[in-house]
Amino acid sequence: MMAIVRSKREDAPAAAKLAVQMWTSHTAAEMTQEFEALIATPECAVFLAFEEDRAVGFAQCQLRHDYVEGTESSPVGYLEGVFVEPAHQRRGMAKALLAACENWAREMGCSEFASDCELSNEESLAFHLALGFEEMNRVICFAKRL
Repeated sequence: MMAIVRSKREDAPAAAKLAVQMWTSHTAAEMTQEFEALIATPECAVFLAFEEDRAVGFAQCQLRHDYVEGTESSPVGYLEGVFVEPAHQRRGMAKALLAACENWAREMGCSEFASDCELSNEESLAFHLALGFEEMNRVICFAKRL
């Protein structure tokens, strides 16, 4: 049986264990510290998807007060990341995690919700489009050392 719960500080290691499977350039220790800080921040929320007693997915969202592409209000609820372990995908968990984030954003006074993904992440693009997001723009970012 699936359950979606808002994370508490003690849930940070479970969220981190899931997050490093998506954000592979980080360590579990780094992500645990980051999630502890995020969970303590009123303008952020982390949700976990449990199957039985084990966390198998997470979503992180927060309020963004800066301009968000394609939006007209501020703050905007923003999906920073969502991940479900491969063995548990295609069961509605990511959709339920997104719904928890959207509900949280509404409770925080938001009338818009946004997200992004890498240009090459076709799976994420399909997920967003299937769940009602509209593509606003495509961007290629540049940088150089001075």
